[in-house]
Amino acid sequence: MSANLDIDRLRAETPACADLIHFNNAGAALMPDAVADAIRAHLELERRIGGYEAADAAERELDDFYTAFADLLGCASDEIAYIENATRAWDMAFYAIPFKEGDLIVTAEAEYASNYIAFLQMAKRRGVKIQVVRSDASGAVDVAELERIVSAGGVRLIAITHVPTQGGLVNPAAEIGRIARANGVLYLLDACQSVGQMPMNVGDIQCDMLSGTGRKFLRGPRGTGFLYVRKGILDQLEPPFLDMQAADIDSAGGYRMAAGAMRFENWESFIAGRIGLRAAVRYALEIGLQSIQERTFALADQLRVELTRIPGVTVRDLGREKCGIVTFTKEGEEPDAIKRRLARHRINVSVSRARYATLDLGKRGLPAVVRASVHYYNTSDEVGRFCDVLRSS
Repeated sequence: MSANLDIDRLRAETPACADLIHFNNAGAALMPDAVADAIRAHLELERRIGGYEAADAAERELDDFYTAFADLLGCASDEIAYIENATRAWDMAFYAIPFKEGDLIVTAEAEYASNYIAFLQMAKRRGVKIQVVRSDASGAVDVAELERIVSAGGVRLIAITHVPTQGGLVNPAAEIGRIARANGVLYLLDACQSVGQMPMNVGDIQCDMLSGTGRKFLRGPRGTGFLYVRKGILDQLEPPFLDMQAADIDSAGGYRMAAGAMRFENWESFIAGRIGLRAAVRYALEIGLQSIQERTFALADQLRVELTRIPGVTVRDLGREKCGIVTFTKEGEEPDAIKRRLARHRINVSVSRARYATLDLGKRGLPAVVRASVHYYNTSDEVGRFCDVLRSS
């Protein structure tokens, strides 16, 4: 594992680590003191002087939100928008595309169900077509098949989830981006589970739009999200709704959209949450995303190895490259029962259900899997204790 991280310090800055094994970081990671303190400080300021005045006083932090995300994703600060959650961020990008009848949306078998529901709605509303790229032998997007589909023409959008919610799979985002850019196809990447646990550079990935959340591996507050939109495609998009943050009324009685990605924002927003998310990004950048990835992936690899040694347990992760999300089932014990049993030992996990990923888990005949998501603040000893409890009946 990476020797670059001061784990004792990082755990001390996360008080809950002292008495809780939290393997639920793909759902909501434990918040460090620096993030919680930033949120509390702004809420206290709002309490004392009022919401508008507190926002004015926090101008520097609010401006730095965009700079922090630009540093995190390798883009310009005006290509970032603050959105209230990851789902709405993805929606703002997707529903901004002016689809026409017959346009083809290409996605993957492991796509998140919420996104697929939006595809179905667009098919009903505009007559678009949906094509699901088969997975390769590893379970990742079959890049060769994707290239054949795109080369045939008619593709308006490639929409892929980078790290699916139901397992450790990391889809080949940059290879997909190469195909999209070479063919002039829009590329929307759902990075909800990947931003914060691995380095992400939108220039290298070549995505046009990327959505994400604050509450997962970034360790920010729940109810916060973000959207990256490449400047070069703004003239192809019309946000599904506009307000006075996103546009102005012009002198001719029409409207003029804000420059850059701000046209995707709402005027009213959770200011303390934005400040907390900015603090979370700065915290991750200080630690270093490469170091975070190395430790997180190594802990997950250790967990997978130890799980395979437990009778009746089957690890369900797909892909050549696997991340910090580990999923498994245990013969004779339902995932929800496992979650409840682990909770009695102060161990947090979650359950991913087929309804979240119908094309993937449904195809594999898995109604549900236990999802244990490690992060850099977890330890090898916690992996061992987790497996000891899981092994017991």
